[in-house]
Amino acid sequence: MRRLVSALLSTSLLIGCGPAESETSSPSLEQQQSPLTTTDVDVAPECQGILTFLNSASAATLGAYVPSNVVSNLVAARTASPFTTMAQVASVSSVGPARLTQLEGGARAQGFITSSCLGILDEVALSVDDGAALVSLVNSVGASSLHAILPNAWTGAYNLLQLRPFASAQAISATSGIGSASLRSLRNAANLGYAVAELFAAVNAQPESNWTSRLSQNFSAESILAGAHGSGGELRGGTCFGIDPSLYPATGTWTTRSNLATGAEVVSQVQSTVGYAQGNGPISPAVVTAGIAELQANTANRTFKGCQLAYRKGPWAGIAIHFYIDTASDYRVLSVQHWVE
Repeated sequence: MRRLVSALLSTSLLIGCGPAESETSSPSLEQQQSPLTTTDVDVAPECQGILTFLNSASAATLGAYVPSNVVSNLVAARTASPFTTMAQVASVSSVGPARLTQLEGGARAQGFITSSCLGILDEVALSVDDGAALVSLVNSVGASSLHAILPNAWTGAYNLLQLRPFASAQAISATSGIGSASLRSLRNAANLGYAVAELFAAVNAQPESNWTSRLSQNFSAESILAGAHGSGGELRGGTCFGIDPSLYPATGTWTTRSNLATGAEVVSQVQSTVGYAQGNGPISPAVVTAGIAELQANTANRTFKGCQLAYRKGPWAGIAIHFYIDTASDYRVLSVQHWVE
């Protein structure tokens, strides 16, 4: 019995023609003015002044808040490329949590941010409204939903459930098992919803088989192009759109598609993967309906860069991989479908 349908169609399209945190490195931040941070970024609009401060303050001004070696490192880094994300700042040598707090204090003292910026927690700059939404979510969300939001931080999710209710975002950030990625996921769920996370968790909870399906929002384009999820198969090539061709693997045949993906294409691929997964076992119709509706809302009128990759595992099996990254907001989706004839 053949169970590849869409996977085979995707594969046949990939091999003849061929491929966004990552295409180049990290995409620049979209600056929005809104009460909540509604894109997957690590600096809230209300906290953008921190980056402005770091990019424009003189060495002498920076030196009033951090040691001279940190100043030198920051100036060298911003000279090479201005800071556009908090992750870039945190990656500078000698800049850790304590230094980030001091730099935030400098930005606040110099008038670059106001009380609407809550501050930097786990390398994520949150607005006051982000923090309030975060506390509300963690204190009220069901256990299964919290684990769906934090699929790679089960210890952190467990600790949050044991320690809640929380009075502040700072207390959530300080919880063991919660770091930058998990805090960002919680912020996104609080502001954007978590029906997509629950749908993806339902698909990923199915046991592995010859027809395994997986969905994720936690990945980098570089890791996918470097072989993540290829499961040791033979990379045959792919098609990319909006990706720097210098990132294409040396293996296989690659082509560049001129048009970017639309939100409708992203939703269609997820629906295909969910339908494929349902061949392995039922998924709650309510979870599917809510997840797809939220995905449609989050991708409407957006454009995405990404790739479609094809792997072969012997003569009668393979893997079809699709990933999409919003060109403005960094919202991302990965689908993986294993198939066997």
